[in-house]
Amino acid sequence: MQKIELMAPAGNFESLQAALDNGADSVYFGVEQLNMRARASINFTLDDLEEISARCKAKGVRTYLTLNTIVYDHDLSIVKTLVKRAKEADITAVIAMDQAVIGIARELDVEVHISTQINITNIETVKFYAMFADTMVLSRELSLRQVSKITEQIEKDQIKGPSGKLVEIEIFGHGALCMAVSGKCYMSLHSSNSSANRGACKQNCRKKYTVIDQETGFEMELDNEYIMSPKDLCTIDFLDQVADAGIKVLKIEGRGRAPEYVARVIKSYRDAIDSLENGTYNKDKVIGWMLELEKVYNRGFWNGYYLGQRLGEWSKGSGSHATQKKVYIGKGQHFFPKAKIGEFKIEAYDLTLGDTILVTGPTTGAKEMVVNEMMVNDLKHDKGTKGDSVTIPLEFRIRPSDKLYKIVENKVEA
Repeated sequence: MQKIELMAPAGNFESLQAALDNGADSVYFGVEQLNMRARASINFTLDDLEEISARCKAKGVRTYLTLNTIVYDHDLSIVKTLVKRAKEADITAVIAMDQAVIGIARELDVEVHISTQINITNIETVKFYAMFADTMVLSRELSLRQVSKITEQIEKDQIKGPSGKLVEIEIFGHGALCMAVSGKCYMSLHSSNSSANRGACKQNCRKKYTVIDQETGFEMELDNEYIMSPKDLCTIDFLDQVADAGIKVLKIEGRGRAPEYVARVIKSYRDAIDSLENGTYNKDKVIGWMLELEKVYNRGFWNGYYLGQRLGEWSKGSGSHATQKKVYIGKGQHFFPKAKIGEFKIEAYDLTLGDTILVTGPTTGAKEMVVNEMMVNDLKHDKGTKGDSVTIPLEFRIRPSDKLYKIVENKVEA
């Protein structure tokens, strides 16, 4: 079994740092526009590329810039600028689906990864794109058996990319799925003039719909009102089979998610991949990882098409089914490095001894801990309220830009 690269999403610096702190081998991100999360997340700017590259290099983490939307003629100058700046910042690779982006990247000698938007489903397509790319994301409609046949054929035929190394196969391992799965969807474009294929999806498929026969007026009874909103993909409970399929990269969806989502999901999959490698992967650990994954944003889980399962794994409601949620309390004020104490200003809800807190920030990432000791307005106390200054012993540094949250249980409808 080969080592699996764990790829994390990053929609902003908080999520980027959370990915780095929790064991990601690589990160992928968008810059301003021309990526499939152009509207859904807080994207980076061109001027952020150097800092992204520096932070990741310090941890030995690879960096992938997503340029995976459809591209029009008026976009070409932007593409050239983005790829050129990525090269200058020493970003590892560009994720692309448009031939123009692929061509521009190759002209500038920038490594190319093929996006799932191209829908690679067979070995002949792999052979074709091997002229341009070293890594390819397979279509999410494939079963693991089909994935295995492709990876085996790559090895048998010694199919190599521009780098001279065997082509690496990447698949999505966790996160949101939409009704289009891997293909192009035009629902948002037709209903709202906002194209999903340009990173501006309005998520029409996540809404309630009533189906009516226009000829008779008959209204169909649906067992599930969210018939177009699939559950989230999860592979941690059969990760051993995923590894046996010969994939090189496991991609986690979620560039629009909060930093605590990135932290918890990446940590869980990091533990699982490491357990596979050291021979300790088992059912009891899987149960624990699933409980952790359920704490952050999810629409319920299913295994996609990987195990040949039939269709019909739809969400039971709108929004998240997470078993926990965060409540804003206040913001960071000061950090005392010698004493390792952080000072926070309470601006909203109370903070009590024994509470689990989450601290997020562009440099801090997403840090979670239980409050076992605190001072309120310079006096020992077990509760802080709105307007109070609270100091807490910390094992990490905080900054004035950091936000303080309390983690509470979230009642999820059955």
